[in-house]
Amino acid sequence: MTEMSMRNMTNLSPGLLSYLLAAILSVSMSVAQPQSDDSAENPRVLMKTTDGDITIELFADKSPITVENFLRYVDDGHYDGTVFHRVISNFMIQGGGFDVDLKEKETRDAIVNESKNKLHNTRGTLAMARTSDPDSATAQFFINQRSNLRLDWSGGKDGYTVFGEVIDGMQVVDIISLTDTGSAQAQTTGGPTIFQDVPVQPIMLLSVTRLAP
Repeated sequence: MTEMSMRNMTNLSPGLLSYLLAAILSVSMSVAQPQSDDSAENPRVLMKTTDGDITIELFADKSPITVENFLRYVDDGHYDGTVFHRVISNFMIQGGGFDVDLKEKETRDAIVNESKNKLHNTRGTLAMARTSDPDSATAQFFINQRSNLRLDWSGGKDGYTVFGEVIDGMQVVDIISLTDTGSAQAQTTGGPTIFQDVPVQPIMLLSVTRLAP
């Protein structure tokens, strides 16, 4: 407030002066009040692996269909006892679909691709794995160990839906990414299939559970 305006205020009646000061205080408090953030309501999950724990925030505000699908698998215990069956250093780690014997687990119907949310496949983000069909994702997911922007949505090309981000335990992702890998036979719904980039020593997802808000 300027010196001139302060002098002018001294000429006001006490009642009007009190009213103006109250109004100024109200405006100041309104400006200082932080904006509400929908992301504060986003759920979090804890992945316990044989190499350590990973905490992930899920972007329910940006990828609602994908997060709801993922949490249904979490609540059903689908991920407990599965493995990271595809690990590529300086790229990503993928899991959620096979048990320790590389037998594919049954899943629900596939979900619609939400990559048009334009979230980026940057280091530490969680995204849905799928086939060449954009709307084929079911239970499998991957964690980007580096930024892989070529996996993003772009005009005329569906990407891989990002629906969460590691907020604690990224060092565990890095450790997993360095494991020795090779080829192995998996039992898929389409029959025996040879997979590449399979960890020589299984890296298990012991459990995936929701964290309290």
